[in-house]
Amino acid sequence: MNTLRQPYNELSPEAYAGFLQAKSALDKSDLDPELVELVYLRISQINGCAFCLEMHSRALRKRGVDQVKLDELAGWRVSHRFSDRERAALAWAEDLTDITRTRAEDAVYQPLLAHFSAREISDLTFAAGLMNAFNRLAIGMRQ
Repeated sequence: MNTLRQPYNELSPEAYAGFLQAKSALDKSDLDPELVELVYLRISQINGCAFCLEMHSRALRKRGVDQVKLDELAGWRVSHRFSDRERAALAWAEDLTDITRTRAEDAVYQPLLAHFSAREISDLTFAAGLMNAFNRLAIGMRQ
């Protein structure tokens, strides 16, 4: 187990509070909380954030998501357990997570328009950005 490098939430309380405020706002958005948790979990899988993997897996199980669906999340493209709406959100989240390679091209953005309102797309984009930031904090500081 790693030792916390720096207690970033104590050392930078205002910045950390901003992250928590953004998460609170997203929790109140029109996006389905289960979908947001799936996005958070997938981003955490890509980034390899063990702390966040445990947290979001637990949250999804608490919401009643089948363990089999969680087991298949990394392979969502070939799994029948994900809706078109979830697929669009997961593709977008993956693209934003690896933006230096993907550049968030129209081919990934366009399917969002069939499943989400403009505000939901904005909130989904904020959620992906926020989870990537939380992952970088947790991984970088060895939470």
